Order: sequence, then C-alpha cells, then structure tokens
Amino acid sequence: MRHIVWDWNGTLFHDIDAVVGATNEVFLPYGLTPFDVESFREVYTRPIWVAYERMLGRALDEGEWERLDVAFHEHYHELMLACELAKDAQACLREWEGSGRTQSLLSMWAHERLVLKVGEFGIDMHFARVDGLRSASGGTKAEHMVAHLRALELDPENVVVIGDSVDDGHAAQHVGAQAILYTGGMTRRSELEALGFPVVDSLADALGRVV
Repeated sequence: MRHIVWDWNGTLFHDIDAVVGATNEVFLPYGLTPFDVESFREVYTRPIWVAYERMLGRALDEGEWERLDVAFHEHYHELMLACELAKDAQACLREWEGSGRTQSLLSMWAHERLVLKVGEFGIDMHFARVDGLRSASGGTKAEHMVAHLRALELDPENVVVIGDSVDDGHAAQHVGAQAILYTGGMTRRSELEALGFPVVDSLADALGRVV
C-alpha cells in the first residue's frame, strides 16, 4: 500500500479513559451504573446515538441526543487534557514517512480542535492532509472517507485505513480500501474481527501488516 489513512480518537490518540469518564458524567443524572472500559466497549457503536440508546434501553427523546452530545464534549474536552498519543504512534508515523510513502488523518472529531491538538503534539508535519468533522457530530465515516480520498486524489486500491472501530472498517469497505483494526480504542475485539480485516493490539503491529 502507498498511503495510510489514520484514525485519531482511540487510535493515534489514546483517549479511551476520557471517553468513558465523560460518558459516565453525562449519564450520572440517569442513575446508570458507571461504565469501565470493558463494559463501555460492550455497548459502544456508531452512530453514537445508537450507543446511547443501548445504554438507556430506550429510544432517545426529541432533542435528547443534542443535549447529551453537548454535555459529553464539555466533559471530554476537560478529561482529554490528561491523554497522550498511543505509545508507538510517533515511531510509526516517522517510520512510514521514512519509507517514502504518504499518510493522512481522518477523524470524526471537530476539525478545528483536531488540527489544534495534532499541532500541539508536533505531528502535523507527517500528514498530507488532516480532516475532522465540519458539521454536526454522531454520523458515520464512510462519506467523509470518500471526500478525504478525493481531495488527496488517491486510488482506494492504494490505501489502507488504520482505526479502532467498526466504523473505520465500514468506511474502508465503502471506498474499496483495505483496513487494519486496532484494539486500543472503543470497540471490543470480537466486533472488529467480525468484519474480516486484520485485528492488532498495537500500532506497530498494524504497520507491520501493511504491504
């Protein structure tokens, strides 16, 4: 493969503790038992509102998703300040760049915040393009992947997506790219494996699977 499209949250950025912590804060008024990482993974899916409906055991009321989403991000943006890159993220980015091939970043996190955070970690120079979400949150990644590859003028046959969610796998399938899925994020291994893509426990392992 000539190009990697990296995911951010749960992949390059190890923020699972902030995600679980923010979710617990959001649902505290609902009286739910707090989630730990494993119990959170049991209910996590995208779109996020479907995960919230799983947590509550009912459909969301009109306007409830928007309120929950705002509250989640308020807590998440505080808790994420303690989060770091995945332990092998920087080494992988340097290794791939050193091979003479290209890479980019596509996230469903807010674009402005994404660009700022990537710059704070000093890794922005590794990416041919960085795209975050420029509209309402919570949807799927597939159409954003189409636009991302189109902007880069890439043939999907030369692309591998590395991410931590079923949504990343579906986005790769949607455009005809390959995917390697990573267990360090929000999705349980069994759900990742069901897609039929390679599943790895480290980013270094993911990079080793790219041919």
